[in-house]
Amino acid sequence: MPVTPTVAPGAPGIPARWTSSAKSGVGTSLSPAGRIWFTISHGILNEVYYPRVDSACTRDLGLIVTGPDGYFSEEKRHAAHAIEPFEDGVPAYRLVNTATDGAYRIEKRILADPARPALLQEITFTALKGVPSDYRVYALLAPHLVNAGMGNTAWVGDHKGKPVLFASGRGICLALASSLPWASCSAGYVGFSDGWQQLNHAGKLDPACQRAEDGNVALTGEIGFSGAKTTALLALGFGATPDEAAENAFASLKRGFAATARSYVRNWRTWQAGLLPLDRHGESGINFYRVSTAVLATHRSTAVPGAAVASLSIPWGFNKGDDDLGGYHLVWPRDLVETAGAFLAAGDAASALRILGYLRSIQQPDGHWPQNAWLDGSAYWPGIQMDECAFPLLLADALHRAGHLPRARVSAFLPMIERAATYVVRNGPVTGEDRWEEDAGYSPFTLAVEIAALLAAADLLDACGKEDAATYLRETADGWNDQVERWTYVTGTAICEETGVDGYYVRIAPPDSAEAGSPKDGYVPIKNRPPGDTDRPAEEIVSPDALALVRFGLRAADDPRMIDTAKVIDAQLRCDLPQGPLWYRYNGDGYGEHEDGAPFDGTGQGRPWPLLAGERAHYELAAGRMDKAASLLAALEGSAGLGGLLPEQVWDGADLTERELLHGHPSGSAMPLVWAHSEHIKLLRSLRDGTVFDMPPQGVKRYIEDGTVSPFRTWRFNHKIRTLPVGKTLRIELLAAATVHWSTDNWVTAHDSQTRENAFGIHVADLPTASLPSGTTLTFTFFWPGTGDWENVDFSVMSAEQDSR
Repeated sequence: MPVTPTVAPGAPGIPARWTSSAKSGVGTSLSPAGRIWFTISHGILNEVYYPRVDSACTRDLGLIVTGPDGYFSEEKRHAAHAIEPFEDGVPAYRLVNTATDGAYRIEKRILADPARPALLQEITFTALKGVPSDYRVYALLAPHLVNAGMGNTAWVGDHKGKPVLFASGRGICLALASSLPWASCSAGYVGFSDGWQQLNHAGKLDPACQRAEDGNVALTGEIGFSGAKTTALLALGFGATPDEAAENAFASLKRGFAATARSYVRNWRTWQAGLLPLDRHGESGINFYRVSTAVLATHRSTAVPGAAVASLSIPWGFNKGDDDLGGYHLVWPRDLVETAGAFLAAGDAASALRILGYLRSIQQPDGHWPQNAWLDGSAYWPGIQMDECAFPLLLADALHRAGHLPRARVSAFLPMIERAATYVVRNGPVTGEDRWEEDAGYSPFTLAVEIAALLAAADLLDACGKEDAATYLRETADGWNDQVERWTYVTGTAICEETGVDGYYVRIAPPDSAEAGSPKDGYVPIKNRPPGDTDRPAEEIVSPDALALVRFGLRAADDPRMIDTAKVIDAQLRCDLPQGPLWYRYNGDGYGEHEDGAPFDGTGQGRPWPLLAGERAHYELAAGRMDKAASLLAALEGSAGLGGLLPEQVWDGADLTERELLHGHPSGSAMPLVWAHSEHIKLLRSLRDGTVFDMPPQGVKRYIEDGTVSPFRTWRFNHKIRTLPVGKTLRIELLAAATVHWSTDNWVTAHDSQTRENAFGIHVADLPTASLPSGTTLTFTFFWPGTGDWENVDFSVMSAEQDSR
């Protein structure tokens, strides 16, 4: 009797989950017509992105093999995997998956069609035991259309008389077609009636399951292999309608793999040929430089020039559902500037310029950038981080100094530069959050970025004839630079005694500590504690972030404070692994797997970051230790996973093979992390040049060589200082015009000073305090002419000898 097609049982399926973030390959066609980005892990396709690099549309697409006596094998779980690119710098891939029981071998070639939004996968099946007719091979596809696993509909259909597997969701459709027409097919709900369940339990597909609506769905089709036909070409097409998706799939099938590959490879060869020859082959034979450059280019948007996401992965994705929409396929301004710097280091200034243009387009009216955002600039997380607001200024300056943003073109970016500088000077120096999107306060890393960015912006404003504005930015930078140690350097702690140093820079100091307490050996007590670490005060939290003071040109590498801090960092955070030393982000970090290897779920234990080995290498290079920098490059590259991709973190515990966690190998965090690949490229360039590639020169000249100090100390409502070093002029900065009414003798006599508005909307008054003797109390209040009101509160600042730091 004929089978009546029905909707599959088990709606809506089990809760949707993403998949492993441990990618072994990522790729795209470098073509505006392609609009496909793909990822590979465990020998199969994982997330495929369409029509934008921030829109994941599949969970995975792999094969299941069945055979005699109930044989069932899934290639991603039951095979050994090998992967290699077509050639250096071309992210099209050859995969070989060999069954661990020796029954079969699957060979694949995978790439995206440059002419249309379709992905081609050439598959050859070889029986290693028995004969080909003993086996059936099925393609299993899990649609997750537009960043969601739930709410999808899948069905078995046809296009112009040819069988096709379809899915739709959130206005996007996909179609999976085969050059060897599908035999049996099914659509079902994941965990109940999907093809995996059917084949595992019954050994065949249920022909009645032809549709699964509005749920977590899967499509399965038997590839028509035979003894004479052991190679098939699968095409996964996308479009706004089922017909459009199918048309794209069949057009790619008709063009064929060879012709499509020629076009794909040509695009990549052309782009790679324009880069500097910084090639470096590891012991594995991998050309790590070309892997890194391909990773950067793969993460760029075609529809939105200049945009690029942080990673085509979702950390611990197998444990993440639809409530984590973004993963890492979002734009982080910080990561994006790091990416631009790597393009510049590799010789692709045009890509760096496009990134600057994109940043200009998503800058907010008040001058800040979102903490992270979708490609259209709409914010994902609500936070604002000061280093991300300052980084674009460093990019503009780097392009300007390299001759790629001449004076005539700087003016085109002048509004962006002025707004960004305005936001930084009005809201700094307190970070909001540190660069890891965590605690707020005074961070050496953020301070370094802010100060360097203000100096950079000053040069750009000078180039546009805005000398007064430039002078103010330099004066502000000088004032903040003078206080870096007062805010973030500690002495006399238990760690000092343990490590045998005088002091060190802390990871982050809370904003309420900088003016609180009584100095003891130059140390102001820091009282906050990070979440989940109630036993460790902030003065005992250290981070490699402090090395940014050298990286951004504010402190010499041989400054005794930097040397001592490096010793503390090594004592607290260094982790020696088979590939060499790596470093943790900070002691007490909770972002990583649990001790037993369970995935991060909001809590966990931070693991070593290969990125930080690159940053440490740059510090060693700044200190003149080229050999140490080169050895750290090897440690960075030695942390790569299969295929040469660099992870966010590596596993530092004993092998947990059941969780795929091996000592010194990538953990379940993001892989690839574009930021790590950017650091890798910059380190290659730095080692070639013998100097730190992206170190801004302004701070080196101003602070290290010339020893510039500020004559001012600034008081603001959001930064009320309590002491004024003897010899300093007190600068009052307000956001509205005012008369500053002040006295140095408890109002026996009084003086008035009028504020003046500068180019950044800040109203400034400099009080003549440089000659005040130590111990003098300056008292002041404000009259606001705009409203005719007095502040009716007195503020005070006491002059005191400066600390020796």
